[in-house]
Amino acid sequence: MDDDQTITNLEQLIEQLDSTTRDRERVDMHLILAAVGSRSFGSLILIAGLITLAPLIGDIPGMPTLMGLLVLLLSCQLLLRRRRLWLPRWLLERSISQARFAKAMKFMRKPAHHIDKLLKPRLTYLTQGPGLYTIALICSAVALMMPPMEFIPFSANFAGAALTLSGLALIARDGLLALLGFGLTGLAVGFIGYQTLL
Repeated sequence: MDDDQTITNLEQLIEQLDSTTRDRERVDMHLILAAVGSRSFGSLILIAGLITLAPLIGDIPGMPTLMGLLVLLLSCQLLLRRRRLWLPRWLLERSISQARFAKAMKFMRKPAHHIDKLLKPRLTYLTQGPGLYTIALICSAVALMMPPMEFIPFSANFAGAALTLSGLALIARDGLLALLGFGLTGLAVGFIGYQTLL
């Protein structure tokens, strides 16, 4: 995909990922970047959230931590106002089997149509300027919480959902989803704090 082509909903993202990866044996970050473009910060945050949520990929040991690192790199570069994403080679080369990836895409395709019906540009000031920096800071906070989440059952689901909402907010310019993502992040912090005290 050309970097200037814009993904604005979940179905477009899934279709682009599917068409780019279907004939490969392995799916790595090089392929994912080829599918969405190196300027598509929102799409990549959304992908990290979906991977963390998807039971076929997110359950792989170490995957939430890896997605947390990816989101932290994305968020820092958003804060620095970089136009193109940079990722280290070792992260770009991390891969999973195409069969596992395709099953995860199939799992996510089912609710995508219904989710996309709810998306629309609203409260757009929350997805640009200072609002964009707030989203980047929230995503950074979620990313930093993801390694310990590997040891707390179900907590990674909060992280995946918060990142998914933030990514959708960015690609659809939907500030309401950004607000929901902020709230879910607060719930994740509370949940982790509660589980830590038990």
